[in-house]
Amino acid sequence: MNRRHSLLLLPLVLLASCGKENQARLNSASVSKSGKPQVYVANYPLKYFAERIGGNHVEVHFPAPGDEDPAFWQPDDATIAKYQSADLILMNGATYSKWAEKATLPEAKITDTSTAFADKFIEIKSDTTHSHGPGGEHSHAGTAFTTWIDLQQAIQQASAVSDALQAVAPVGSSESMKAAFTALKGDLESLDQRLLAVGKRINGAPLVASHPVYHYFARHYSLNLQSVLWEPETVPDDKAIEDLKAILAKHPAKWMIWEGEPAKESVAKLDAIGVKSLVFDPCGNVPDSGDFITVMKANVEALEKAFQ
Repeated sequence: MNRRHSLLLLPLVLLASCGKENQARLNSASVSKSGKPQVYVANYPLKYFAERIGGNHVEVHFPAPGDEDPAFWQPDDATIAKYQSADLILMNGATYSKWAEKATLPEAKITDTSTAFADKFIEIKSDTTHSHGPGGEHSHAGTAFTTWIDLQQAIQQASAVSDALQAVAPVGSSESMKAAFTALKGDLESLDQRLLAVGKRINGAPLVASHPVYHYFARHYSLNLQSVLWEPETVPDDKAIEDLKAILAKHPAKWMIWEGEPAKESVAKLDAIGVKSLVFDPCGNVPDSGDFITVMKANVEALEKAFQ
């Protein structure tokens, strides 16, 4: 090649080089100044698992507002862009993140943490819609998605998180992540055994739940559970009480399980018809205090106290 041709090609070479550099910058946009891989998650349980397993080797982001159910949250375009530029996206699976059905996310970066038990998903048949929080009207029909309150499934999800983190984490961090997962698994297994023991003590006695989110929980711990569509912060009106009485006529439950602390007036109304209240918080969003394990311990203790 003569000098003239070399000079003509030089701008093209530089342009291609700049293009590669720009693409490299785009590819690394998710890496902070610390150089740590950026991990975006679908809900709080996955945030807790990723932070506990990944430790200071990764940075974990869960951008859903604290006052919304992450399952029905709709992120804005800027937030979706952050998911798209992440090094790893941890999804709950089981149709949990409704927004992801319409968003374009890079499949190579996604880990569906419930894949291992997808053949055991529970399908819900219900046409009833309702609303809570700023998320608007929605239905719980379709695939049940509160997978992690079957704590054996939570362990499988945590295992998927561990594997995914090790694939993107810095060299030399694998052993500490494996040890962290083993410790987390031990905590979950201990709580799982306590819940199985409570399930045996309940021995099929009828229960009601304030919300249809306990399907996997009821299946794994052998609970005879029927659900209504109540919210902890909303006092049931006369019609809601009458509807519950109709359920109790065929399903004589003495306890209602709530997602969160119910209003005192709600507790009083239930007491008046012979139904006591206890809280089992699924912990889908960041708790006001403590963390995932402390919330689950409180849940277990509430059940153990009710069914001694």
